[in-house]
Amino acid sequence: MSRGEQQHPSGGSKSVVLKHSGYSAVIEPDRFTPGSFQLVVDGTPQSHVNLENPGELFFEYIQRIGHVIDLIGDPGQPITAVHLGAGALTLPRYVEATRPGSRQQVVELETELIDLVRAELPWDKRAQLRVRHGDAREVLAKLPAGLHGAVDLVVVDIFSGARTPAHVTSREFYALAAPLLSARGVLAVNVADGPGLAFARGQAATLASVFPHLIGLAETQVLKGRRFGNIVFVAAHTPIDTGWIPRLLAGGPHPAKVIEGTELRQFMAGSLVSTDATATPSPLPGRTVFQIGR
Repeated sequence: MSRGEQQHPSGGSKSVVLKHSGYSAVIEPDRFTPGSFQLVVDGTPQSHVNLENPGELFFEYIQRIGHVIDLIGDPGQPITAVHLGAGALTLPRYVEATRPGSRQQVVELETELIDLVRAELPWDKRAQLRVRHGDAREVLAKLPAGLHGAVDLVVVDIFSGARTPAHVTSREFYALAAPLLSARGVLAVNVADGPGLAFARGQAATLASVFPHLIGLAETQVLKGRRFGNIVFVAAHTPIDTGWIPRLLAGGPHPAKVIEGTELRQFMAGSLVSTDATATPSPLPGRTVFQIGR
């Protein structure tokens, strides 16, 4: 048993205290799906992994990002991906399962989290997957020049507990990610917000200030600001294929909605661009938002 790791009292689960945040990270078996596990950090479910079928995605917003991944280039074709925020490596596993031979980089601040996941939920050793330790923004600025213009997918899914830190929500942060994208490349950002969607609207405006093409994906009630949830924004340097829209909608989870064009401009109208001087963390969800188990 490694330093800081302990047997979790729920029986069979493992936990570790994360050095930077001080939060407890717990890997628990999914009682309803054999071979599946959930990563919970500070009481917030952050990842779900099916070790027997890594091509199966569980969380709603992760499924939506998975549909975006499916539409990059030809089906099954290897891609180059950078994941900012590791969790339990759900999406890197998905990319490897659906696009074998893909080159992937994963950036994670909490070394203890990677050690726990590596020990309890090991990934396919054949995967061309490199883990870089450190703050996502700092590592992003130091990635090899060879990645510039060569990355087909950048995923931004960064949380400290239940919130996204302010310094990875600004225009300056997204400007660091922009040079990585290839001609077909997309940046997928997971944004969590509640009624009113002030944070999400600001993130849309911020992304639009860096990338000329942007769409948003979410469950309809979330986009109406009626409940706390996740919106996935997809940004690109080149026009996003309009053929994606019906396929993203059909892929679910349902009910699903894509906002683009005029509707997206109305969504973010009047919202200020987030800068390093004005950026704030994402809002805290209510106590009842996250329920462990199903």
